[in-house]
Amino acid sequence: AQRALVHALLSAVGAVEWASDEALMDAVTALSGSGPAYVFLLAEAMAVMDDTGVCHLEAESYRLQGELLLVQSADNHAAAETCLSQALALARRQQAKAWELRAAMSLSRLWQQQGKPEDARQLLAGVYDCFTEGLETPDLQEARALLAALAS
Repeated sequence: AQRALVHALLSAVGAVEWASDEALMDAVTALSGSGPAYVFLLAEAMAVMDDTGVCHLEAESYRLQGELLLVQSADNHAAAETCLSQALALARRQQAKAWELRAAMSLSRLWQQQGKPEDARQLLAGVYDCFTEGLETPDLQEARALLAALAS
């Protein structure tokens, strides 16, 4: 489950490759510059959005912040839920359906973990049902699979 969450988080910003040997992780981290540097990059991007008013990726930034909080610690559920709810509200206000879908999937996964599968299913179904084309895109395939899991 955590691997799927990490994959979803990282695939939002690029290609994901998994090291087959955990001993290689230090080398991968050193070469890629990932880890804490990514958190600071995200915070910096959000500050630039505040300063410039350019906010077309603001909803996705809040969603990624929520996902990062969940990866960092299980104790971050409340803060992550706040970020994910904010991402959903921003995407809706901007009428950005793709970002709304991603935020709804992230929030639905969190609610599923919190034992609220029906709330999660209703949220995600409401967003998913708005799509009439592009149903084979990765995000919509992932949403469909999550809806199936929530229904069982």
